[in-house]
Amino acid sequence: MDSPIVAQLFRKLFLHRPRGCQGRPLSRMSALHRLGRHDPRPYSTRASRDRGMKTNESRWQQRTHIMPEDRRSEFADYPYVSVHDLKTRTQRPRKVKMLLRDFIDDSLYNPSYGYFSKQAVIFSPGEPFDFPSMRDELEFHAQLGRRYTEFEDELDDGEGENPTRQLWHTPTELFRPYYGEAIARYLVSNYRLTTYPYDDLLIFEMGAGRGTLMLNILDYIREVDPQVYARTKFNIIEISPSLAHLQNRHLLSTAESRGHADKVDIINKSIFEWDRYVPSPCFFLAMEVFDNFAHDGIRYDVSNEEPLQGHVLIDGDGDFYEFYVHELDPVAARFFRVRHAATAGHYPKPYPSNAALRYLSTRMPFAANLSDPEFIPTRLMQFFDVLEKYFPAHRLVTSDFHSLPQAVRGLNAPVVQTRYQRRMVPVTTPLVHQGYFDILFPTDFRITEAIYRAITGKLTRVMSHGDFLRRWAYVEDTQTRSGENPLLSHYKNASVMVTV
Repeated sequence: MDSPIVAQLFRKLFLHRPRGCQGRPLSRMSALHRLGRHDPRPYSTRASRDRGMKTNESRWQQRTHIMPEDRRSEFADYPYVSVHDLKTRTQRPRKVKMLLRDFIDDSLYNPSYGYFSKQAVIFSPGEPFDFPSMRDELEFHAQLGRRYTEFEDELDDGEGENPTRQLWHTPTELFRPYYGEAIARYLVSNYRLTTYPYDDLLIFEMGAGRGTLMLNILDYIREVDPQVYARTKFNIIEISPSLAHLQNRHLLSTAESRGHADKVDIINKSIFEWDRYVPSPCFFLAMEVFDNFAHDGIRYDVSNEEPLQGHVLIDGDGDFYEFYVHELDPVAARFFRVRHAATAGHYPKPYPSNAALRYLSTRMPFAANLSDPEFIPTRLMQFFDVLEKYFPAHRLVTSDFHSLPQAVRGLNAPVVQTRYQRRMVPVTTPLVHQGYFDILFPTDFRITEAIYRAITGKLTRVMSHGDFLRRWAYVEDTQTRSGENPLLSHYKNASVMVTV
């Protein structure tokens, strides 16, 4: 059950919405309709009508496992919409159905109401932390907490109080400029070992946040290796118009940063809309972006291991219903083929691999006939397609989380959370009011590495976040007097993958 603070959050969010507009996400499914194996109708999970609930309880989180009225007729009648259709909408859709990955993509990136387009604010601590002067990590956390408070107090003074402000941070911001300098050392060293002096140092960064990593990299190269700096070109590919504007503003904010202006190109478009062929050798940075790539939801018929694909129905009241159908769309079907070929069939499954155990699991009292959900990274596969098609000579540098705490139920399941009154509030389903929740997935780097190699034909190396930084960062810059090093101890649940 979610925190009681969720009830306050949603009452605050939708205090002025008209009656009938309070959509409810689904909680975990406990039982499913038993349909025939070849029944063309979808399996469904349905939202509660809050039967037996007190009037002061949250109407957003299902409190019971009662299955209310059937919505399969609406699923048959409502039109399908895709992520491309949703991009032009300025209001959250109703009376439609869509793939789960399109629902997640719309929730995070819709230009009018998406999380990253309208809600997310990236924390900046101001001046870099003086780690050598700190006693230990506890002092670092104390200083970080104070700067968080000061940062948000300043936002409140300028914009007014906002209890639902979505504020988050990145290693680039927390460990500026040392983190960016480590990336720069990797880039310069590998550039000099491979294509220098025959090609320029061409860098692409996707999802650049405030543009801090770009500035830290360019500052370092300009100071340490002027010859390479003279041949450096930095390109940011940014889906969010507001973040693209912020990146350009930071680039022009000081005389020092303005010196990089002729080397930077900020391209405001989705990487999935990229259509320019880049034949030159280049480095492609994707730091903490895989976690926000949309995934498809899959459940398996436990009796025969057949996958069913998740769809989301949104009714006229804005309520969410989850349906699973036997027919896979072409993208999900291709993902299964690529994964199977790339891994020789060795990958985790959300159900017992032993046939006898599967049979016994279906005979348990109240047993569901579908497995727990698996979330497959179909958007990540499409990103690798873009690299292979338009950036054939690229070298990928990416970092992301290989595990996440407080994830929803399922294999490779996301963390779904929002921020209310300066506190993070996790919930138990990705079917949440679009734009107010961060939906972030862990990355299985063993599977990711295999799929990347299969699609691009390139070799890779995966290492822990700490191992990468021990090799490329000047770790003494971030070491406290006690010997503790926040740069190395933070993000222990992250890994780095690079093209070799």
